[in-house]
Amino acid sequence: MTGEVLVEVEGRRLRLTNLGKVLYPEDGFTKGDVINYYSRVAPVLTPHLLDRPVTFRRFPDGVGTPGFFEKNASRHSPDWIRTVTIETPGSTTGAESLDFALLSDLPSLVWAANLAGLELHVPQWTVGPRGAKRAPDRLVFDLDPGAPATVVECCVVALALRDALVADGLEVVAKTSGSKGMQLYAAVTTSSPTRTSDYAKSLAERLERDLPNLVVSRMAKNLRNGKVFIDWSQNNPNKTTVAPYSLRARPEPTASTPVTWAEVAACRSVADLTFTADEVLDRVDDHGDLFAPLLTKGPKLPQ
Repeated sequence: MTGEVLVEVEGRRLRLTNLGKVLYPEDGFTKGDVINYYSRVAPVLTPHLLDRPVTFRRFPDGVGTPGFFEKNASRHSPDWIRTVTIETPGSTTGAESLDFALLSDLPSLVWAANLAGLELHVPQWTVGPRGAKRAPDRLVFDLDPGAPATVVECCVVALALRDALVADGLEVVAKTSGSKGMQLYAAVTTSSPTRTSDYAKSLAERLERDLPNLVVSRMAKNLRNGKVFIDWSQNNPNKTTVAPYSLRARPEPTASTPVTWAEVAACRSVADLTFTADEVLDRVDDHGDLFAPLLTKGPKLPQ
């Protein structure tokens, strides 16, 4: 199917195009498959997108060609897509502000998928009714392995990091990045835009001291060989992280997948924590939303 199809999604009319276009050549996964995946995963995905400005990584010609990040939704969006104007000083586009999409319902998610917005990236804060930024409500640690380290080493670091976070009174959840590494999250309460970043940095530095042969907290790439970089800077209010359940632009349609701590502890190979779109949908049927703890108000960070 390569033509246009007019559909109605929860009362919203959408024109879907190029449904038969292959976006993942190695797998044969089409644009129609992408839309189907996002439609089916929407019940667990949209709560994690609620009130969070979305940055798309779009691949109109598939993952075999360079994609591009897009933040300004207003050029493409129908009038029913909710957008929020965010100041973007120093943006590479030269714009002082951009209109970001808020994908809080199924029609909005289908609209984004029809743009070949394969990857959805969000900040660790939400916006209020009038678009004002709230303080961060999520703490994130991005674990990035430096070859020859893989997600297996990330799991070892994740378990150590979880112990430290639990000791500080936080409930921690984990997901694969859908690429090479993984991320740990906790719901938190803070009134400062920099508090989560400061806390994450201090904890990453502590683990580097405790596990010097495995962990690095500094960003220099020459320090990462065979180690896991704990990227605490993802808590910077100006940065975004791939959303849970988002597809990734890899050779296969892998997704950033919430995992259980038993799976983290049992990981012995990259394949153990690699999940494609169909597998993610099966996992949601089996586990529900493993990231549900993030949807409740978190505790204050310790001093």
